[in-house]
Amino acid sequence: MRHIKAFGAFWYDFIVGDDWHVAALVVIGMAATAILTHAAKVNAWWLLPIVVFAALAWSLHRATAHRK
Repeated sequence: MRHIKAFGAFWYDFIVGDDWHVAALVVIGMAATAILTHAAKVNAWWLLPIVVFAALAWSLHRATAHRK
């Protein structure tokens, strides 16, 4: 059981890391891309890079906002 907990803790730390908001935004972006691709038949490959870039910019803004 200890190994299973350690394995789960590793993946949580690897995927979520320091900021769960970014991980959540990436998951939402992946879901939106999948929905647009399969349900609406839209070639939505461009959506995920935009979401990742926006999540990174938002995270950097939050991290550096108190330094002004």
